[in-house]
Amino acid sequence: MPGFPRKFSKPTTVFCDFDGPIVDVSDRYYSTYHLALTDTAEFYSGRSTNLFDQIQLNILTKTVFWQMKQDRIADREIALQSGLEGEEIDFFLQRVTEIVNSADLLDRDKIQPGVTWALGLLRAQGCKLVLVTLRDRDEAIRILEQHALRQLFTGIYGTENSQAAYQNYSQLKTKLLAQAMREHQVSQENCDSWMIGDTEADLLAGIAMEIPTIALTCGIRSRRQLSQFKPTLIKDDLLCAAHHLVGINSLQVCG
Repeated sequence: MPGFPRKFSKPTTVFCDFDGPIVDVSDRYYSTYHLALTDTAEFYSGRSTNLFDQIQLNILTKTVFWQMKQDRIADREIALQSGLEGEEIDFFLQRVTEIVNSADLLDRDKIQPGVTWALGLLRAQGCKLVLVTLRDRDEAIRILEQHALRQLFTGIYGTENSQAAYQNYSQLKTKLLAQAMREHQVSQENCDSWMIGDTEADLLAGIAMEIPTIALTCGIRSRRQLSQFKPTLIKDDLLCAAHHLVGINSLQVCG
């Protein structure tokens, strides 16, 4: 019946990223930018009594900042457009690294809309869910447990490097995906599997492991950026991806 959920014809494994598909990090990243920028201005303004040496900040709105992040504009260029120059930019970049994973800022992360339904739908249709993230593994588990989502995942693969997610290391993501596929005995020949993510690291990992990919535009990359890596599909969010995988016709609400 058209539009009716179907059971997977084969054991299906969905490897899913954390930041972006499951967790919205935009508030944390913007707050990090704002705090690092003001800290830089205060530091350099305090070193000079000359009013002409005071930094005149151009603080970007969250909308503008997030669009720049989605378009892969480097933090150095974002700092430059915010009124910093020279060594001030280096100070700003260092400050971003220092505070982006602080407890106060991590609390600004929130679960993306529709995620609970999406994960539940995939599990109900016989899908094995495996989390593959550059986020610190223990931190990802803590957030999943807070939202009663931990039990939906068969496996959770992460890092012990709190900076890996922000730096978006593609090679490390590929290594984690390869480990997850090996330990869950997933291959192209014997299982229908997918990689879902919101960055080039996710897509490059899926391509390297020769499994189809779904790019999501709800995270830190724009549709235009994601399309350059030629994912199998591009969807708005995890719920739209889940609808596609289980055969629900959601064209009216999903891209």
